[in-house]
Amino acid sequence: MTTFAPQSPVALKNVASFMTMTMRLIERAPHLPGFGVCHGPSGFGKSCCAQFAQMKVRARMIEAGETWNRQTLLREILRECGETFRKSWSTSDLAEKAKAALGADPSRPLIVDEADKLVDKNMIDILRELQKRAGMAVILVGEEQLPNKLLQVERMHNNVLHWFPAQPCDLDDTRVLAKAFVPKVDIRDDLLDVIRQRSGGRARRIVINLDAAAEFARNHGHKTLDLRLWGGEAFYTGKPPAHRNIQQFPTQQPLKVV
Repeated sequence: MTTFAPQSPVALKNVASFMTMTMRLIERAPHLPGFGVCHGPSGFGKSCCAQFAQMKVRARMIEAGETWNRQTLLREILRECGETFRKSWSTSDLAEKAKAALGADPSRPLIVDEADKLVDKNMIDILRELQKRAGMAVILVGEEQLPNKLLQVERMHNNVLHWFPAQPCDLDDTRVLAKAFVPKVDIRDDLLDVIRQRSGGRARRIVINLDAAAEFARNHGHKTLDLRLWGGEAFYTGKPPAHRNIQQFPTQQPLKVV
């Protein structure tokens, strides 16, 4: 069964909190620092929050890659700004162009997803320099350890105005996800809450379990589904299957002649 895909990011509570942080950064006084940090475990919907904010405030958004170097980072920012550049340009040339492009409209924040990778590669200071010169807000999105990584870069963590730890989904969020992704099945609260618990509050896993519930309802002809009807069906938790004891070279057994 194919899950219904909403046309826009689902407005969960994390999305509202992310937008609050974004607006605070945009409307901050000139003397206040311009960085915000959204952090949390994988599956908490941080990227969806960033996409929602991108649409609402016309933010520029990039996702850091594993193989990026300083020039790659600056080129991606310039592409997001709609600017052109030459392959022969040096890092400093690219940086100056990026400062001008971002500073042309400082009301548009720059959102950097997977920002942990930039910290790990000692490239985060480039963003600090761009923000200082261009004046726009910068929102770093990353895993749970991102704040601790930033604490190791003194010039960076002193420039963070707002820290936002993404929260696990509650029952209200799970209801919203069910209405958005499986609108044709009425999944009752008792089953939704168990799905939330077994998914660890992670939006991504909740959606997978909702899809399984909708498939179960379709196969059994149910328009409404609760915990009793679900019975002993398994939930998706993200946990891999247990190790199997399979012999690589099985001992040869004599064939039995019947």
